[in-house]
Amino acid sequence: MKAETLARLQTERAAQRPVVLLTRLTDGAEHLWPQDSVSSALADAARAALGSEKAGSVTIDGEPWFIHPHNPPLRIIVVGAVHIAQAMAPMAAPLGFQMIVVDPRRAFATTERLPGVTLNTDWPDDAMAVLKPDARTAVVTLTHDPKLDDPALDAALKSDAFYIGALGSRRTHAKRLARLTDLGHGAEAMARIHAPVGLDIEAVTAPEIALSVMAEIVAARRGAALGDPRPISAPTEGRISIGISA
Repeated sequence: MKAETLARLQTERAAQRPVVLLTRLTDGAEHLWPQDSVSSALADAARAALGSEKAGSVTIDGEPWFIHPHNPPLRIIVVGAVHIAQAMAPMAAPLGFQMIVVDPRRAFATTERLPGVTLNTDWPDDAMAVLKPDARTAVVTLTHDPKLDDPALDAALKSDAFYIGALGSRRTHAKRLARLTDLGHGAEAMARIHAPVGLDIEAVTAPEIALSVMAEIVAARRGAALGDPRPISAPTEGRISIGISA
């Protein structure tokens, strides 16, 4: 790789922008997509490589190219070092996610309770300003405390996060939406929030809820219909569980 190309690649990766290194095998010509202008066929191949996250060789217009995607890391930012977060933690890495738990309550945010997880004990508004959720980031709030959840949701809605989920009943979520409206968010933006968080598998225990959340995040990432936010219906007096209680 040419020194100039390497420097540009490092800059893009440091900024956590998805980029594809395109190398023509006949003469070593290099391009970075989407920064460089390339043919539509080559751009389509680069886009597909980002989606599959697999490098490989292709022949386009009779010329062999090696296509190497460089995606930013997949992340899950969880607000609340609670039991559900503990159950999510061992699932995240095998699914390819770095998990970051944000909670200023230092008695909860400990390596003993959350081994192998990146911990951030700043208040969520400060933490989100540093973490900068992007299109490879899922944001999940679990505390039921507006002082912690609302700033994180406010930041997530202003970002390109591919998934935003919030724990709580429909009644709790209606109150949450009112507060987010006061912060300037419209109905279209707030419709991005998955609430109640997780797939509807009648989850009751913390591990079950963690499983439902992780499955919904994977579905959203892969573009499956199960990963779409559900329309918000009127609050009902249904069963109460860890996953849907107010």
